[in-house]
Amino acid sequence: MPGQIQTRGLSAGFFLLPDTGGVSQSDLFGIPGPALPEGMRLQEEFLSRAEEASLVALIAALPLAPMKYQQYTALRRVLSYGGQYDFSARRLDEAEPLPRWLDGLREKAGAWAGVRPAQFTQALVAEYQPGTPLGWHRDVPDFEDIVGISLLNDAVMRLRPYPPQQGQRADVMKLTLPPRSIYLLRGAARWHWQHSVAPTRQLRYSITLRTARTR
Repeated sequence: MPGQIQTRGLSAGFFLLPDTGGVSQSDLFGIPGPALPEGMRLQEEFLSRAEEASLVALIAALPLAPMKYQQYTALRRVLSYGGQYDFSARRLDEAEPLPRWLDGLREKAGAWAGVRPAQFTQALVAEYQPGTPLGWHRDVPDFEDIVGISLLNDAVMRLRPYPPQQGQRADVMKLTLPPRSIYLLRGAARWHWQHSVAPTRQLRYSITLRTARTR
């Protein structure tokens, strides 16, 4: 039922809020939200502060390691579950299964995005120390829907049509991702847009949940 608080199968210390039907905070207060690419959704205050604090404490204890790409090692530190992409070999390798402490978040994010929790087959936990960027990219083609949850501090996400046009800086859209917010990239937003994250000003964590591509 809408508004019912669900607790079944949740890890200790994680609390679910009543279902708001996916309405953003800007909609709740009658303020127009930002124009988003087709297939993208954004909701502020998706998590409570208690939920955020619980997740931050868990992430702070994880063995995060610098993200490695083909030619360089990135500043952001990460930990992959359910699959780890090898950028040199261009393949998805095995990784630790998704941990139980993510069960509650998968359930809540799935309800919001219209995805069964079990469909989230991969998760990436990332740490952004001050000054850490994330370059322009589309997520690797092994995945379909992309759901991102921001924790602790703001990030500025930049989006542009894919493939990008040389010199078309006016096509770049900037979007603030507040702490405790959630976004979804699906359809056109997933496949016909790239995104990046500007260098962060303060410590930030993110959790990205992905569904497997079936076609």
